[in-house]
Amino acid sequence: MTVQPGWYTDPAEPSTQRYWDGDGWIGAPLPADATPPPGPPPVEPEPEPSSAPPAGLSAPERSGTTTTATSPTSPTSGLPGLPGSPVPPGSPGAPPANGVPPWPGAAGPMQPGPAGLPSPGPVPPAWGYPPYLFPVGEPRPHGKALAPLGTRIAARLIDIGAVLLLNVVVNGWFVWRYAQEVGPVYREIVRRSVAGNSSTDGLPPVSPQADWLLLVILVIAAALWFAYEVPAMANTGQTFGKRLLGLQVVSLGDAEHLGFGRAARRWNTLGLPTFFWYCCGLGFLLQLVDCAFALFDRPLRQALHDKRAQTVVVRLDRKTTTASAPPTATDRSDTSGGPTP
Repeated sequence: MTVQPGWYTDPAEPSTQRYWDGDGWIGAPLPADATPPPGPPPVEPEPEPSSAPPAGLSAPERSGTTTTATSPTSPTSGLPGLPGSPVPPGSPGAPPANGVPPWPGAAGPMQPGPAGLPSPGPVPPAWGYPPYLFPVGEPRPHGKALAPLGTRIAARLIDIGAVLLLNVVVNGWFVWRYAQEVGPVYREIVRRSVAGNSSTDGLPPVSPQADWLLLVILVIAAALWFAYEVPAMANTGQTFGKRLLGLQVVSLGDAEHLGFGRAARRWNTLGLPTFFWYCCGLGFLLQLVDCAFALFDRPLRQALHDKRAQTVVVRLDRKTTTASAPPTATDRSDTSGGPTP
């Protein structure tokens, strides 16, 4: 995922903000509550090295011929913290081994972290520090906090109930006809099970019409789900359940709204396995794994259909009047976030 250039809160120092040019941090930091310039900061000229020796130094010191700290025979050479001594690997100020940054996204040398722990250099806003060092504030896409998993599950259950009601109205007759076709077979199986007979010989035949009815039921169910969810996601990023609980699906790119293409890709990953429900529940198992992926994904808590469409579910601030208001500088500087539920 490519992080767009712009002003973001410095993960190494949350009280400041710096400019990310797509490859690394540039320019001097600004206070977190300050209004940044519209573009990148001006490049500061590097000071030219002075060839004149500092005043007050003796001739040996000006010529650099002293051997107190650099001579191999000096009793103080090789001690940590003294001139001429090597910097131990992994300590603050030591260069990365073989010139490789600590992990993808690190753009500078190691810097001292809290309590003396070594922490990586500047990183893009989408990357967090490794969890084995120390936790940082969770991401805030478009200045909004990530939606709690419990609220997301409740919103999805509301949407399932709404789609189920639509199926009762549109799909009810086909379900009733299918039950009439397969009902005698299941009733005979239950009767034999109660009697302790596990034989399958002599069961009533199932009409070929039952297979067509099952296919029609699944097609209508998927079409109703598509019509319920995709247009709403494309326009506002909210279904009925998400709107009721104050959630919204936003894009990880520049545009906050999804559009029809991205909303359709998001639904395809979750909705198309509906056609495999007749295969011993294989479709339901795929959908369950898709949604359960959000329980383990960090830091954005994305389900598989979110990763497919590059979207994320956020919680809307109920104090705001519009759900799609652009983020302000204050929103971008707020990196506080509670622990992941």
